[in-house]
Amino acid sequence: MAKRIQVVVEKEEAERFRRQAAAEGLSLSAWFRGLAHARLAEASKLRDLGSVQALREFWTVCDSGEKGREPDWEEHLDIIHRSRGEGGSPT
Repeated sequence: MAKRIQVVVEKEEAERFRRQAAAEGLSLSAWFRGLAHARLAEASKLRDLGSVQALREFWTVCDSGEKGREPDWEEHLDIIHRSRGEGGSPT
């Protein structure tokens, strides 16, 4: 049995959503369902890290959003030690 869900959006958002759904040949409901299913699938993939392939995919997604390089462990330790010397004591 289908269930209705009310989504509150601004008038301008609603029109932009409707136009995009129409451009994709979908009803607004189908468009929202498609987006929701895609988000669930993405979240499910990230939670299932039980295989080497899943871990590789996870790190690929994580790395794609990063810029620069990751400091090596000695650099991390140096930063930690310096920050301890610079921090204040709790009151």
